[in-house]
Amino acid sequence: MGNRGMEELIPLVNKLQDAFSSIGQSCHLDLPQIAVVGGQSAGKSSVLENFVGRDFLPRGSGIVTRRPLILQLIFSKTEYAEFLHCKSKKFTDFDEVRQEIEAETDRVTGTNKGISPVPINLRVYSPHVLNLTLIDLPGITKVPVGDQPPDIEYQIKDMILQFISRESSLILAVTPANMDLANSDALKLAKEVDPQGLRTIGVITKLDLMDEGTDARDVLENKLLPLRRGYIGVVNRSQKDIEGRKDIRAALAAERKFFLSHPAYRHMADRMGTPHLQKALNQQLTNHIRESLPNLRSKLQSQLLSLEKEVEEYKNFRPDDPTRKTKALLQMVQQFGVDFEKRIEGSGDQVDTLELSGGARINRIFHERFPFELVKMEFDEKDLRREISYAIKNIHGVRTGLFTPDMAFEAIVKKQIVKLKEPSLKCVDLVVSELATVIKKCAEKLCSYPRLREETERIVTTYIREREGRTKDQILLLIDIEQSYINTNHEDFIGFANAQQRSTQLNKKRAIPNQVIRRGWLTINNISLMKGGSKEYWFVLTAESLSWYKDEEEKEKKYMLPLDNLKIRDVEKGFMSNKHVFAIFNTEQRNVYKDLRQIELACDSQEDVDSWKASFLRAGVYPEKDQAENEDVGQDTFSMDPQLERQVETIRNLVDSYVAIINKSIRDLMPKTIMHLMINNTKAFIHHELLAYLYSSADQSSLMEESADQAQRRDDMLRMYHALKEALTIIGDISTSTVSTPVPPPVDDTWLQTTASHSPTPQRRPVSSVHPPGRPPAVRGPTPGPPLIPMPVGTTASFSAPPIPSRPGTQVFANNDPFSAPPQIPSRPARVPPGIPPGVPSRRPPAAPSRPTIIRPAEPSLLD
Repeated sequence: MGNRGMEELIPLVNKLQDAFSSIGQSCHLDLPQIAVVGGQSAGKSSVLENFVGRDFLPRGSGIVTRRPLILQLIFSKTEYAEFLHCKSKKFTDFDEVRQEIEAETDRVTGTNKGISPVPINLRVYSPHVLNLTLIDLPGITKVPVGDQPPDIEYQIKDMILQFISRESSLILAVTPANMDLANSDALKLAKEVDPQGLRTIGVITKLDLMDEGTDARDVLENKLLPLRRGYIGVVNRSQKDIEGRKDIRAALAAERKFFLSHPAYRHMADRMGTPHLQKALNQQLTNHIRESLPNLRSKLQSQLLSLEKEVEEYKNFRPDDPTRKTKALLQMVQQFGVDFEKRIEGSGDQVDTLELSGGARINRIFHERFPFELVKMEFDEKDLRREISYAIKNIHGVRTGLFTPDMAFEAIVKKQIVKLKEPSLKCVDLVVSELATVIKKCAEKLCSYPRLREETERIVTTYIREREGRTKDQILLLIDIEQSYINTNHEDFIGFANAQQRSTQLNKKRAIPNQVIRRGWLTINNISLMKGGSKEYWFVLTAESLSWYKDEEEKEKKYMLPLDNLKIRDVEKGFMSNKHVFAIFNTEQRNVYKDLRQIELACDSQEDVDSWKASFLRAGVYPEKDQAENEDVGQDTFSMDPQLERQVETIRNLVDSYVAIINKSIRDLMPKTIMHLMINNTKAFIHHELLAYLYSSADQSSLMEESADQAQRRDDMLRMYHALKEALTIIGDISTSTVSTPVPPPVDDTWLQTTASHSPTPQRRPVSSVHPPGRPPAVRGPTPGPPLIPMPVGTTASFSAPPIPSRPGTQVFANNDPFSAPPQIPSRPARVPPGIPPGVPSRRPPAAPSRPTIIRPAEPSLLD
């Protein structure tokens, strides 16, 4: 295995993967994919092979890689490869992998140099790799050959851009050393997608094939055409080495020897070669992992916090301990009673903010639904008057009565009192239904023990049904008691004298004028589309009027509707609407709002509709069928003389007064009776008797038998908790054990934009120290220089650094290169600028004291 860098990263990533797989999750490190970009035969595949440490890619001259190869490296205990196009076959011999790549390439592109953007997907499983994606791309070419299309250059560029445009890709821009760097299409493409140079590394190949007497030192020192991350030189195996089956290890050793022995590269040998390239990529992957760790850590910590409360209950849990079972049973029954009481009486903790529940719903039944049901009792005014007249006549018999008989009053009142039984029993049924819902909600906490939950629900529900019977008997008894004695001496009863003087106006006495009864949002549902359609307004109901505003600030009033002669009627819900609707109309057939005979008001739920109806009742607006006013009672099947009519009116007023007294009494006694006989008794039963009933119904071991799901859940939770703690520990260790390398500072890369208009200086230079005539003197600086200054036609430059400006009267000598060659192989000497006599001592930097400075006689100046 040739990749030391990857070998260092594998244990680190495996720790993370193991930690996450233990909690059933995947570790989303999303390591960057590595794409190799370069010209044809630049050595891209060799660079990729060296990084993997395996010899498996097709090699040769000309265009060899003719389809993108997406190589997925996957860590595995066994080493084999498989292709996406033949998944069933596993390749253990990597020579067969190469042959299959060649065969698959020819199958799609043919054998005559054709290319295709359809990628070959290869997966390599090995214990020596990380989970990475490497991409071998076709080389950039200019002229089509063989079966290649005329626009081959643009097709390959589009193909390459498709892969390197992703932010998660590292770009290895490969350029051979025996080609002019300024003509590098790889650098140009990399610059297009990575203008900041954050993910581009320059790779110089074929350093061993340069012409004798030339080298790429200025390029590798990042002086000629600077890159933010610089250049790394590599020496790949030659075609002869490949055909001779030269091992990758031997090739790496030969590469090392080349850099150490070459006079131009020996001072930077530690920064050259495939091992250094692997190290640079390894550092990139390490940086990426470190950047991913904070998100992973916060994700794990949030999961750990959410589990800690539940895990606290299970830390010392022993399922078969009888003591634990007894304790758990007592705690659960006690908690069940506390939860039931909180849901009925109300509590500040765990408040449901989405809907009414428990005691709040029962309160609505007591004070909204039940009064509404009382008022809604159907009786017809015409039939009532007829019944009163029949009762008066039957009591008088054959005689003509001179006075109004009180027996007729009692008979009619008793008949009206009997009608109270139906809404009263319905109220009890509604409360029982709510209590059953509360019991189910409270029993949800017992889901760990299915038998206990089932028995608890059964016992408590049975008790509620028993109390329901007693409560209904008591309520019927109350109504019978009211019926048994008609108390005409009640302080609120109007009496005969007042009944005769009372007006026939049947509207009920209104509440205090201008008292606000209710506010809330309602939708006026029956406005035509031509007039704006349905719209929501803020409604305010008082004792005298119904007003609506634009919003709850109540500044912009839209309309005010007096409540006189208004009634409520139900409206069927529309086919396409999910709103619940009721309507308000005028009994005198007048328009209620603009040209509307009735306004339809819509709510989101039936509960809201019932609540608004109850509020309208308090304001004196009754349902449509309650009181049929202005009935023409004169047109009956029998004649009614004026005296009888006065008697009927008197008894009608007396009945109305007494029934109002009875209704008030029943509205007050109903909640008290239900609370005492049903709800409070149920609370006492749960607190004091439920446990005894549970012990008598089944033995403790069967009641406290844990469900399989709960046991599995507990085990999973504890395992998850410990795995999360372990994963957080591993991430902490990785954070401290890995080192993040800062991104190098930006460099001046305007040369990439100027290459089209200027003729850049070639990268190669002669090793000889003799300078060409006419060359202005210059010295090489220690740091990467600015962009190259174009030279006049016919001149050459031996190196890329610009001249150092000299000050008058001061002699300047500079040789600040700390990595210069040893004295026995002198590099180009520094020169004395014209006009300065020889022999003047030079300024020598302290960085390289062992290197002598050679002073040559000044050449004649052109100005002399």
